Amino acid sequence: MATAEPTNRNTAPAPGCPICGRPVTADYRPFCSRRCADVDLSRWIRGGYAIPGRVEDDEDGDADNQQESTAKPVGEPE
Repeated sequence: MATAEPTNRNTAPAPGCPICGRPVTADYRPFCSRRCADVDLSRWIRGGYAIPGRVEDDEDGDADNQQESTAKPVGEPE
C-alpha cells in the first residue's frame, strides 16, 4: 500500500510582491521591501482600495443631512 507524502504549505513557490512583482522577503511578507509595504499602506490610507458603491441615505432618511437651526445667536433680540 502506498503512503501519501505529507504536504507542506511552505514549500509552494512564493508569489511575487503585489506592488512590483519581485520575490517576497520574509521581513516584509507579502511584500519585497519596506518601500512596497509603505506604498500599499499609502494606497489604503488614501482610499485607493475602496470598493465603489452607491450613496445611501442617512439613518433618518435625509441624504444631505442639512438641518435648519431654529436657535438664534446670543445677543440678538427675539
